[in-house]
Amino acid sequence: MTPNNGNKLNVPAPRKRPGEAPEFHNLDIPDAGAVARPDVMMDPKEMFGYANSLIRVLKMNNKAVGEWDPGLCADDMRKGLYHMMTTRIYDDRMQNMQRVGKMSFYMKCRGEEAVSVAQAMALDDKDMLFPSYRQQGLLISRGRDLLDMMNHCLSNSKDNCKGRQLPIMYSWREGNFFSISGNLGTQFCQAVGWAVASAYKGEDALAATWIGEGTTATSDFHHGMTFAAVYNAPVILNVVNNQWAISSFQGIAGGEKSTFAARGVGYGMPGLRVDGNDFLAVYAVTKWAAERARNGGGPTMIEHFTYRADAHSTSDDPSKYRPEDEAESWPLGDPIERLKQHLIEIGEWSEEKHAAAIKEITALVTRKYKEAESYGTLNSGERPEVSSMFEDIFKEQPEHLRRQRQKLGV
Repeated sequence: MTPNNGNKLNVPAPRKRPGEAPEFHNLDIPDAGAVARPDVMMDPKEMFGYANSLIRVLKMNNKAVGEWDPGLCADDMRKGLYHMMTTRIYDDRMQNMQRVGKMSFYMKCRGEEAVSVAQAMALDDKDMLFPSYRQQGLLISRGRDLLDMMNHCLSNSKDNCKGRQLPIMYSWREGNFFSISGNLGTQFCQAVGWAVASAYKGEDALAATWIGEGTTATSDFHHGMTFAAVYNAPVILNVVNNQWAISSFQGIAGGEKSTFAARGVGYGMPGLRVDGNDFLAVYAVTKWAAERARNGGGPTMIEHFTYRADAHSTSDDPSKYRPEDEAESWPLGDPIERLKQHLIEIGEWSEEKHAAAIKEITALVTRKYKEAESYGTLNSGERPEVSSMFEDIFKEQPEHLRRQRQKLGV
């Protein structure tokens, strides 16, 4: 008999731990421009290679190359840069306010600004957004007033959610921005349902939704993917692979076995893998997926290969699970710096203009915050009326809630 040596259990482990030098030398990163742009209606069976490569436009020498270059004009690129800078400066201010006790919680998107900003600019305003909690750039790009965003985070008397949502769980009906759900995977299912309804009504609006790579390990991810593929829903399914969930690295969700984009191929839809720190590449891939959806091509899954440069949230300490300077070693750089340097390279920006933009945005954020603070913070100012807890939940108030409200005398 052959001796049984036992099964070998695999427990994924990150490349490096705290106290060790970060390294990414084993990442397979193709040159910018190396991946061809396929026909927008190509059969997903012929697209497996796109899920296992990396679509890039911006070279590290700041030049835009290849078939995926969207050819954006300088004004649009400057607009994208400005939105990304606004998102980062806004994030920094709001986290500072959480640290001094003026709000309960915050989550920054540092290092991931290109994902939300480039995609918002590539989509139409009529398209419905089903975001996760690190896509505040969608709101900023669509023109949401920073004051309204701050009022929500401070849970003050002007909060459009009336204090019912955790800070950063934004909702903006007028901007086609669906309420953020703390149970992240549900956004995939809801986005697919909305997209199916849009197609059923004969409309050409599509849905776009975002989750992190860790959420691909949940059942809602698979439910959403299945229904998107079966019903040929006009939806863009974005997986933001920022390398880390709250404290577990992407291998725990299966990222060491295959790319996340490859899962799209398994469901019969295109799976595209893009450099998430390359504004032009993210814009181009989103335009491709949107054109495909509007032409009846159905869903596309996009894996944004990026890096979470800051903590998962204000409740997290990343120094406990990864090298302290790992973000600075990320080989695909910083999305703001890369677009900035590209604009400088083509003569459409300068260090002086960049410094002036930072000063202008900082002044705007400061002005908006002072006004938001005047309406109250977590520990000061007016609160929403008690009676508001009974409103906006049901179209017609049930009898048991009517009785409860009467007992409270509100």
